Amino acid sequence: MSRGVAHHGFPKTLRILSRSEFRRVYEEGQRRSNALCTMFFRSNGLGRTRLGITTPTRLGHAVLRNRMRRRLREIFRLHRHTFEAGWDVVLNPRPKVASISFQNLEREMLKLFGQLPRAGQENSSRPKTWC
Repeated sequence: MSRGVAHHGFPKTLRILSRSEFRRVYEEGQRRSNALCTMFFRSNGLGRTRLGITTPTRLGHAVLRNRMRRRLREIFRLHRHTFEAGWDVVLNPRPKVASISFQNLEREMLKLFGQLPRAGQENSSRPKTWC
């Protein structure tokens, strides 16, 4: 692959890979949902947004789960330049992700990603606790 098209790839620097990173997003982050997916997100202090996808076996056989991951990664890859930077995002898809048309999936996922807070607003929707 030439260096001129590298920005269209999905390098490891844009992925959440370790179990501890996934756990941190689940435990410390916020959540948004739609009919297709639940999105967990947490500020990462980096200049880029990273993506992780979880597909438990209850969603179906391996071929189906892999298809879900491929479709979600492709949407992220195509539109990542439009997303707010500095977030770790974990997606938990629902079974419909494998069967819905790509255009409908893309539209719904872009709405979900559009719910990421702007810089400096990461705690605006989190309930405050008082000591």
